[in-house]
Amino acid sequence: MSEQVSRKLARDRVSRRSVIQSSAALLSVPFVRPTVAFGQEKLAGAGEVVVCSYGGSFTENLRKYVSDPFTKATGIRVVDATTDTAEAQIVAMREAGRVDWDVAFVNPFWPAYLELQRAGAFMPIDYGLWDEEALKGVPESARRKDAVVAFQSANLLIYSERAFPKGGPKNWVDFWNVKEFPGPRGLSADASYADFVAALIADGFTHQGLWRLTEDKVDRALKKLDEIRPHISKWWTAGGEPIQLLINGEYALTNSPDGRALVAIKRGAPIRMVWDGAYVGDNYWIVINGGPNSANAQKFIAFVNRVEVAAAFTQATGYPSPNLNQLKYLPTDLLPLLSINPENAAKVVRFDVPWFLEKRPDGKSNTEHVRERWLAWRAR
Repeated sequence: MSEQVSRKLARDRVSRRSVIQSSAALLSVPFVRPTVAFGQEKLAGAGEVVVCSYGGSFTENLRKYVSDPFTKATGIRVVDATTDTAEAQIVAMREAGRVDWDVAFVNPFWPAYLELQRAGAFMPIDYGLWDEEALKGVPESARRKDAVVAFQSANLLIYSERAFPKGGPKNWVDFWNVKEFPGPRGLSADASYADFVAALIADGFTHQGLWRLTEDKVDRALKKLDEIRPHISKWWTAGGEPIQLLINGEYALTNSPDGRALVAIKRGAPIRMVWDGAYVGDNYWIVINGGPNSANAQKFIAFVNRVEVAAAFTQATGYPSPNLNQLKYLPTDLLPLLSINPENAAKVVRFDVPWFLEKRPDGKSNTEHVRERWLAWRAR
């Protein structure tokens, strides 16, 4: 895949730096703080572990509410490394024959992830170190052989309560209903798959019937987008943009990253999140094969997924870790704003990574083909 296409694909998901910046001043509620005894029995050790995350407030909060408690509980010191895209750095380290990190976040959507996985760059996760509550709370689908879901991110419909004081849209069908829900709208200029999901649901598809995005479905989605296009006042390009435009009154309703909306709501913005048809993708924790502290890395992964730590991670970052048992540890006013809330989870659309990475007969991936159709439509 060309560097140019890779950059376009990166923009097609909300950028990771855009995602993490939403946690800068997230919550003013008390955090769950794991006790010293928490994790000592299986996870005690010595030395260090190098954990790569996204920098800025994300790494600061991760250190305060996850890494420092891990050190206190286990005796293992956490060394921070930062980058926006770990995959490229991991490739470079492997090519140089020197792996400096132990743990990192990766995105399975990126082609480099699949290449690294096939090359054996990720160690099998040692689930024998996990406690029973973590194994029960983290769904089996999130516990992969060589990766664990770290957090979910979503693109969902939000609207201004000022624009709709008597109740706003409840789904994407309502988003297309400009008569009952009038006002300027926004959609993402880059997250084409989220826009396709919205258009197909508005056109009558069920959540289960969306994938695969065959030619006839792409045709239907673009035709449906033709209907709403005159009502899109601006196609937003940065993660914080739809929130600001909604608050300023330049939008009445739009799609948006969930973390950005959550932060705005916690700050008192008159915004409502609509989970029906939200487009959800995963980001993974991985242990890098050949890292200097692999045994400690496995202990760190086990610690992060313990229920109290999972709750602390979610509060610290604004994006939910997968342990569902954490819901009983979280503030009640936060629960409606999270994709792992069972009521919300039942309404979302899961991102089908394997299908998008599949190759077509012409040698292009489904991602590249759908992206090309989208760009051609946007250029009209």
